[in-house]
Amino acid sequence: MSSLRMLLRTLAVVGLSAALVAPSAPVRAEPSVADLTARIESSSAELERIVESYNKLTEEIKTNQTAAAGLHARIGPLEAQAAQSRAAVGQIAATAYKTGGLRTAEAILDPAGGSLVDRLGTLDQLTRHRQQQIDGYTADQRALLDQKARLDATLAKQAAQSRAVVKTKKRIEQDLAKLYEMRRAAYGRATEAPVKKPKSSGSGSADTPDAPAVSGSAGAAVRYAYGAIGKPYVWGAEGPNGYDCSGLTLAAWRAAGKRLPHNAAMQWNATSRVSRSELRPGDLVFYSGLGHVALYVGGGQVIDAPSAGRNVLKRKMNMMSIAGYGRVR
Repeated sequence: MSSLRMLLRTLAVVGLSAALVAPSAPVRAEPSVADLTARIESSSAELERIVESYNKLTEEIKTNQTAAAGLHARIGPLEAQAAQSRAAVGQIAATAYKTGGLRTAEAILDPAGGSLVDRLGTLDQLTRHRQQQIDGYTADQRALLDQKARLDATLAKQAAQSRAVVKTKKRIEQDLAKLYEMRRAAYGRATEAPVKKPKSSGSGSADTPDAPAVSGSAGAAVRYAYGAIGKPYVWGAEGPNGYDCSGLTLAAWRAAGKRLPHNAAMQWNATSRVSRSELRPGDLVFYSGLGHVALYVGGGQVIDAPSAGRNVLKRKMNMMSIAGYGRVR
């Protein structure tokens, strides 16, 4: 009987030990390649929205800085004019006080011209005219200073917003860095490998193989976009070594002699609306609530800088929801 008790006690101890050693939950599996890719694309899309917001603020700050410089240039001459007018009227008053008023008036005005009343009236009119000039210059100066104050407040606000955007961008980039490490473990690379230029099939040029033959400025933009294929996505960049989405379309049309702002939504406002059936190579295709833009190159395809970690490529234009189409004016 005692042997049976010892056996049962031993079994109980072994069972308890096994329960303590055994894991309480199944081991969590490593994320799959598909899961990692989805997470990277989601973070990249969020980063692109922030980059486009940053680009928009940068464009607005440039515009306001130019306006502020113009105001500074206008304020200086107005201040000089107002000071000159004040000095002239002050001299009239000082001379009148020192010489007894009437003799001052007679010295300023032609003694041989008209009666005393006429001459005094002329002096009064001259003084009032100069005072009106002072009032006008002062009002203009006050209005300009008020505009400058508003511009300074706007610039300060936008600078604060830019700092906030950069801070958020850094946080997202830190998240992307973690995901890229997992992607390196899955694919062997954190980002896409550089793309070799395809050999020409007879169209295009040596630098832009297979670029369609498009005439005019649109052709220059299309050829530039073909030349950018394989270059990396770089936030806030407009070439020549990397691009973000609006930076690529900006650079392509800059090569054609046209100026576009560095922001997808602002490029929407800077272009004319066309329908899908009216699309021509060189037109812009806008996506995701104006958060992404690409250059249409014909045949239902676009060239774009997709997202962080990827390279500029040519692909079907229906890769995501299309917001509309624009033609560069």
